[in-house]
Amino acid sequence: MPEGPEIQLAADAVAAAIAGRPTTAVCFAFDQLKKYEAKLTGVEVTAVQARGKAMLTRFANGWNIYSHNQLYGKWMVRDAHDFPDTNRQLRLAIHNEEKSALLYSASDIAVLRDEELDSHPFLRKLGPDLLDESVTVSQVAERFAADEFRRRRLTSLLLDQGFLAGLGNYLRSEVLFVARVHPDLRPMDCTDEQIEALAEAAVCLTRQSYQTKGITNDLALAKKLKEEGQSYREYRFWVFGRDGRPCYNCGTAIIKDSIGGRRLYYCPTCQAKE
Repeated sequence: MPEGPEIQLAADAVAAAIAGRPTTAVCFAFDQLKKYEAKLTGVEVTAVQARGKAMLTRFANGWNIYSHNQLYGKWMVRDAHDFPDTNRQLRLAIHNEEKSALLYSASDIAVLRDEELDSHPFLRKLGPDLLDESVTVSQVAERFAADEFRRRRLTSLLLDQGFLAGLGNYLRSEVLFVARVHPDLRPMDCTDEQIEALAEAAVCLTRQSYQTKGITNDLALAKKLKEEGQSYREYRFWVFGRDGRPCYNCGTAIIKDSIGGRRLYYCPTCQAKE
């Protein structure tokens, strides 16, 4: 499933194609949404915004398209009405005179008025968005320590969009590793230093991933590995997807675990459970 950085990158690409321009056509695959096509055609798109793992396409007449990529959804930006050769199912198409923004494979799509956004089931529960520059490390640390969250196991907490918006499976493993925290712990089991490290890693790694299009590893190390001929998959992460390979810090083999059907990776030495 795309995580916050990937959705923000997609929003950037879609915004570059359609924001500030009137639509020439808006087409939905789902019958219950077709009634909105006329309301959105010929109207200027004012903004395309990521909201955690969701996206809002905003229109000048007060309507918005909410979309969530879920596991397989994918946005594509093409020249106007130039559809790709793909087996994916087209769910939403937003066209203007020059470009088309096409959403494939996603099924979580809604059309909402501005005043309805705050009551949407997903949007109203979102925690602070880690890609929002106004969100600070101190604010995130306070959430880890809050009674609402401190008793929950970190492996589930870090996937809860109501805790922090934008984190997902690869960022969970990377945040825990960089903070040197064992996956079994809860915030209440952690020292103040570990809480601070978790908060800083959550903020910094999410923003670095957005800025580098997916790299959460140390950037100098990633550059060195790339120059040595390592693949993007190998130099991209500290631990995620690297089970059985040596930890870049200590050389211990990375362990893969599965929690609730979701992959988790960690270093048993760097993240020793004390």
